[in-house]
Order: sequence, then structure tokens, then C-alpha cells
Amino acid sequence: MTKRPKRRTERGRTSRTRSVRAAPGPQGPLAGIRIVDMTTVLMGPYATQILADYGADVIKVEPPEGDIMRHAGPMRNPRMGPMFFQANRNKRSVVIDIKTAGGRAALKRLCASADVFVCNVRPAALRRVGLGPDDIRAGNPRLVHLSLIGFGEGGPYSGRPAYDDLIQGLAAIPATIRQQAGKGEPRYAPLTMADHVVGLNAVHVILAALMERARSGKGQTIELPMFETLAQFVLSDHFGGRAFEPAIGPPGYNRLLAPDRRPYATRDGHICILVYTDRHWEAFFRIIGKPEQFHDDRFRSAAGRSRYFAEAYALMAEVLATRTTAEWLAIFQEADIPAVPMHDLDALIDDPHLAAVGFFHTLDHPTEGRIRVVGIPSRWSRARLAITRHPPNLGEHTAEVLREVGLSDAAIRRLAAEGAIGTVSLPPPARARKSRRTR
Repeated sequence: MTKRPKRRTERGRTSRTRSVRAAPGPQGPLAGIRIVDMTTVLMGPYATQILADYGADVIKVEPPEGDIMRHAGPMRNPRMGPMFFQANRNKRSVVIDIKTAGGRAALKRLCASADVFVCNVRPAALRRVGLGPDDIRAGNPRLVHLSLIGFGEGGPYSGRPAYDDLIQGLAAIPATIRQQAGKGEPRYAPLTMADHVVGLNAVHVILAALMERARSGKGQTIELPMFETLAQFVLSDHFGGRAFEPAIGPPGYNRLLAPDRRPYATRDGHICILVYTDRHWEAFFRIIGKPEQFHDDRFRSAAGRSRYFAEAYALMAEVLATRTTAEWLAIFQEADIPAVPMHDLDALIDDPHLAAVGFFHTLDHPTEGRIRVVGIPSRWSRARLAITRHPPNLGEHTAEVLREVGLSDAAIRRLAAEGAIGTVSLPPPARARKSRRTR
């Protein structure tokens, strides 16, 4: 086993990153599964990257202008931004213009030999150009077809465009943030929360569909709506009294909505702590010199605390301001009370635990030089997951993939000349090569 190289971080600490090459590596559990991925932005690409990390052959089908996320963030070269890196490694990129007849035929040809087709283009738009689920699956009844859509069919929102901000708003996330703060303007979570939550759901939907296909021998068409998926995510916490008919109280989980549930200010920074069990609370009151408060009806049991989280957290905020972060961390670690420092983004990237487990990977990209990507969190005892492909340049694998599905070089050149696919690099025709040799 080779040792991981040590690296000096921006803050002067030593960490380890895994340097990997974009070359064939060990097989993952989904080796042999081919996924045609016609998704853009983050929801679909995040899902298919996880599947690619698991060993699936993911063919990323991009329009001639490329996935819009290629343009997000600081770049060394056009169309290769850092947000694209973090959701598109381990994939091959093919450019296909589905507005052309040749492009649509090429897409169907790809899907004829695939196991899964994933798209986030609105279904009505695809049906208009002859690429609805029935059209895509006509040549491959074993194909699992997944549409990532904004809203389920049959409701008043069906067919509308959907983006992360819109779905967060409909799913009450900005309003809940304002409710918890008790003041100020509503705000979106500063993450693409809807995209990532729905992307994770897309992964298990695809895996479940492949398991069902293994039993039935047949593929199927599936729709996964963003709004309903995020509504499930939010209301699993916050249905509250409206889970009963008739309602026995308002919605919301009061622990999460308590105004003082937040990182707590210390004398020199902030600390994140969760005093949760009876043992935690008894130890906490002992530490702050008020052991008798544990016997207060509000705090001595989970049932009591469930009604008085606001008071408990307000007390915690007052007490934690009296010492430094390091002092509190040492005290709470000794008492086995869960507590950590509050990271900013730089501290997260430089976190010593992530460095020690080799979470970040460095890649030597053919055009972008040395880049860093987030790692694969899971560890497997037999299967081997690996980052074996760099985030692809636009259309980097068009000719390679189209050859794999049976198109000749001449056919690929015709598609390129028609504008159905991007620019491709192929050896010159045999006659042209012979002519040069005779000169």
C-alpha cells in the first residue's frame, strides 16, 4: 500500500490528500451498469456522480453549450468551474444536440444499450420532439427511465419550471428559518438543498428500480418530483400537531424552532453543542454549578424538555458566553457531552479529521492542471470504490462512446457536420491517409 502524500494547507497544518490518476481502477458494485445522464445543474449530476463512484459507466449527454454549471465559480479555462468538478467526476461527456434529427437518433441509440436513462428536461418538451419515455424505451424495454421533475403530474403546479430557490420557498424553508430566528427577513438555506436532497433520493430510486428489474426482467418509467420530495424532507420534522385529524396543535418541532438553538457565542468564538440525553443534562448542570436544576420538572426528563427547549437553550446561551471555546471543548469532552467548534468554509476544507482519512482527492486534469475534489464517504470491505476519471471536458468522449454503440467513423463525421454532435477528433479517412503517404 502506498503512503498518501503530505500536503501543507493554507493555514499551515499538515494534511493528506489522495492523488489519483484518471485511469482504469478497481471495480465498484455497479460495474457493468450503463447510465445515460441527460441532466444539468446539480440535482441529476450529483445523483449520477454517486452512481459513477459506485462503478456505473455514466455517459453525460450535454448540449453544445455544455452543462450550465460548467460556468459557475472561478476558472482557469472556460467551461471548467469548480462546482462542475464536484458533481461530474467519474463520467464521460458526449455532446448531442437533441434539437436535430441526427442528435435525437444518436440519443436513442445510446439508450438502446443502457440500463438507466435520467433526465431533468420537462417531459412535455421532450415529448414534443419525440423523446418521451415511450420513445426512449421503445428500443429497450429493460431500460429504467427516470424523469426528475419539479412537480408531480395532476397538481396545479405540474409542468412548471422548478429551481432550488423556488422549491425551498414552497417547502417552507425560508419561513422556518425566519420563525426560528424570531425576526428578520426570510432567507434560503445557503446550500442547493433541494437539488441535493432530491439527488440523494434519485440514487435510491434508481437502485430500487434496478433491483425490481432483476426480478421482473422489465424496466419502467419513474418520475421523481422535487417539491413532493422536499416536502417529505421538511415535514418529517415539522408536521407536529397537524399529523393528527383533527389537528391537536400547530406544525413544527419546537426543539428545532427554539430561538437559541444555534451555535453559541463563547468568549472568543462559537461552539456547537447538543445536550440531549438525561445523562448529558445532569452532567451539564453539574458543570455549570447548578446541579439542582436537573431536578426541575422542565429539565429532568425528555418529556419535560420537549416542552421547554426554548428556556433550556436560552440558559445554555447565557452560560457558554463565560469561557473560551477551547475551555468549553475540553470540559465537554471530559464529560462526554457532544460538542465541536463551529467551522467556516476554510476550516471545513482544512479540517484535521478529513485530512487524516484522506477525504480530498487530487487529480491531474489534462487541461486544468492539479485540481481537488471531495472524496467518497463510504468504505466497503470487498467492493472497491475509486475516482478513476477526471471531470470531463465538454464532449471529450463523444467519438469514443458513439463508436461503442456501433456508429462508424464516417457516420460520426456526418453527425458532426450536421451539428448533431459537437466537434470530434477522429483519425482521417483511410483514403486521405494513403494520399499523404504517397506524397
